Amino acid sequence: MLKNYTSSVPATRSISYIETKLAQKGARQILKLYDATARVEGICFIIPLNGKDIPFKLPAKVAECEKVLMANLSSRARPETKKKIPQQAERTAWKILSDWVEAQMAMIELAQVEVLEVFLPYVYDHQKQQTFFEQIKEKKYKALLPAGSTNRKDSDANT
Repeated sequence: MLKNYTSSVPATRSISYIETKLAQKGARQILKLYDATARVEGICFIIPLNGKDIPFKLPAKVAECEKVLMANLSSRARPETKKKIPQQAERTAWKILSDWVEAQMAMIELAQVEVLEVFLPYVYDHQKQQTFFEQIKEKKYKALLPAGSTNRKDSDANT
């Protein structure tokens, strides 16, 4: 079952909660990124670590969430229900991100993980306009392989 797929929590409340949690952990310069329709699509922030300001970008992938919600909709769904999916996708995407941030902050507070350990995929390179994960993905995850190793062919990967 999809988490928060019926959330009634407004996206603005989830966003505010994320900002508060980040600020409580020392985040500075928290800002919202808006898409062409003036909807918030992500949050950028800086956390000082070991004397260095590390930038992060947390995206809320609303369009992807909307596709999944539409795909999971009953074939008998009423047209009014289908019209509500974009707003529901926005609420759901932000609520899931809010819950994720809350869980990560609890792990940090309980010394189970470090801040960078949790947020490493979201370290943001302003020049490349990419997160660390996006950079690794673009290079087909080669940075994750041991030195000197090569990727296995797709046929070998399943054995």
